[in-house]
Amino acid sequence: MPTFAAVDIGSNSVRLKIANVVHGRLETLHEDREVTRLGESVFANGALDPQAMAHTLRVLRRFHRAALTHGTDRVRVVATSALRDARNSRAFLDWVRTATGWKVEVISGLEEGRLIHLGVLSAARIAKRRALLVDLGGGSCELTLSISGHIADMVSLPIGAVRLTQTFLHHDPPWRTELEQMRGVIQREVSRIRKRIIDAKLQITIATSGTPAALSGLAKLRGYDESKPQTVPRAAVASQLESLSKRNLAQRRAMPGIGPRRAEIIIAGAMVFAELMQLCKLRSFRYLPLGLRDGLLAQMMADYNASTVMRERVESERHDALLAAAKHYGADLQFAQRIRDLTLQLFRRLRSVHRLPPEYEDWLEAAAMLHEVGAYINRSGRRRHTYYVISHSEIFGYTPLQRRIIAATARYVGKSLPSPSDQVMRALPGIEQIHVAKAVALLRLARALDQGRRAAVGELKVRVHQDGRVRLRLKPHPPEGIELELWAVQQEKNYFETVFGRELLAEAC
Repeated sequence: MPTFAAVDIGSNSVRLKIANVVHGRLETLHEDREVTRLGESVFANGALDPQAMAHTLRVLRRFHRAALTHGTDRVRVVATSALRDARNSRAFLDWVRTATGWKVEVISGLEEGRLIHLGVLSAARIAKRRALLVDLGGGSCELTLSISGHIADMVSLPIGAVRLTQTFLHHDPPWRTELEQMRGVIQREVSRIRKRIIDAKLQITIATSGTPAALSGLAKLRGYDESKPQTVPRAAVASQLESLSKRNLAQRRAMPGIGPRRAEIIIAGAMVFAELMQLCKLRSFRYLPLGLRDGLLAQMMADYNASTVMRERVESERHDALLAAAKHYGADLQFAQRIRDLTLQLFRRLRSVHRLPPEYEDWLEAAAMLHEVGAYINRSGRRRHTYYVISHSEIFGYTPLQRRIIAATARYVGKSLPSPSDQVMRALPGIEQIHVAKAVALLRLARALDQGRRAAVGELKVRVHQDGRVRLRLKPHPPEGIELELWAVQQEKNYFETVFGRELLAEAC
């Protein structure tokens, strides 16, 4: 069974989790965590502090040794708010690559929220509930509305506990004016999603990360909700905030359940929860010891095994995201879905011809659904606009490289053909340039099969002859004729034969 490792480089702490897959489930082998405050100086002056970088790198070297010891088959390393904001993040990323060989992915706040949602789904029974997921990190707070296991809404707010502490709390204990200024910023940010949270008629609120863990521990010690010690009511959070804000750092550190480093930022974290629960009318939250690393492991398991429930959830997320993007950019959904279906037929029936990696089936589906979104900006130059829109959009479930592959495939559906000298192609690794050229040929051919945008082809038959020729037989959908589609396929003949070295034939049947 494969063994995976997930590393989360956060603004406050760095975390490692190693697990293997047993009977379709993840079983934890090793966990590690250390507070490094990588984002502390970023929120103060916009740059990573050299000492914080060195500290984080020492921890990552330790994680690297653990990954080697456990014989991991795949390691995925991601960074969040601090690396998104720091002007010198490239230097740190290069340093990590040199020291460990790991390539760090800097993910967006929304991708962070998606992965946390996936991690919670993998371990908690909320697939049939209306839930709010709250993940408060050092630099940002991700809020996700989950309805029956699907992401209905999500926002990433810049109100992380380290960021707020650095920006507002300069005295110990903090002055009332500092607390009120911080409260105003939190209220402003939470108001962006307040109505949507209230209207969702939530059944449960789930919180992850260190702050709710500490608040949950304090609530248990004070006797709140003894029957469900992990459930923390709104009144408990408000009371904890009032108590914490009157204590100095030494007194906070002496409180059971609050670690020495968490004590430095717990006031800001508690205020985020207090204001969120008050403004959004949340009665309580339940703390779960899950997070981004669990989502990364779930994603890796889904990518490894197509038959798992987690794979189905990932595919569902991607489908929802593609549909939402197509709607947002005004695509003709019926036409896009027909091109998608034709593309997938060609991909599956011509596997022996194109020999593309299996993951290109997903990416071709995405390119087919979104190949006309550039018209949202301007029909003139819409293919170039399509590339920009896809490569820069937040589409759940796809990494930045995968979005560039999808965007490049969709880019060349018009008059232009991919060339190694094109900037779009040069942005891809060498092997992906070869794969994208093949993917383009399949998508262009699918587009030709609905050239008239009227679903003229009722049935498509594909045959690969022993001599290598590829024959398409098109059965018209009554009462439509397919002369235009046959002509369009003929226009794709030269490119198809150049890419695959196979003669392409098309005829009506």
